[in-house]
Amino acid sequence: MAHPETQPGGRLIDVELDETIGRATPDVEHERAVAIFDLIEENFFVPAGASADGRFKLKLSLADKRLVFDVRDEAGEAVATHILSLTPFRRVIKDYFLICDSYYEAIRSATPQQIEAIDMGRRGIHNDGSQTLMERLKGKIEVDLDTARRLFTLICVLHWRS
Repeated sequence: MAHPETQPGGRLIDVELDETIGRATPDVEHERAVAIFDLIEENFFVPAGASADGRFKLKLSLADKRLVFDVRDEAGEAVATHILSLTPFRRVIKDYFLICDSYYEAIRSATPQQIEAIDMGRRGIHNDGSQTLMERLKGKIEVDLDTARRLFTLICVLHWRS
């Protein structure tokens, strides 16, 4: 795997959560940090009209139940602001949390085949959320599927309360 600094194409070099996101339990804060680390570690991210090989900083905040993407360049200059309604994600996030609960419960008592079946369902729902995110960002921010998956994970973790 190429080191992120040498990978071609636009990329996120920093992701910050605004104070509007709010703080959570230490476990959830840890999951948020892991999601951000994974996203920064490997991504493809190009806002419309920006340099295809630019390096960007993303600050996420919440405003009226919408997720605000404040995108800046490496020097901190504004590149774009996109406001994404979270309504299209409500159902898939709820389904994702339900199947994750089933998965963690199954790990304790189910057969390997049952666990694998639940995990396949979990991955399918995660892919649905990632595809929805790519569709919602189309024409605004270009991301590949892996980056959409990492962003969707972060959006889910932002909704995780316990």
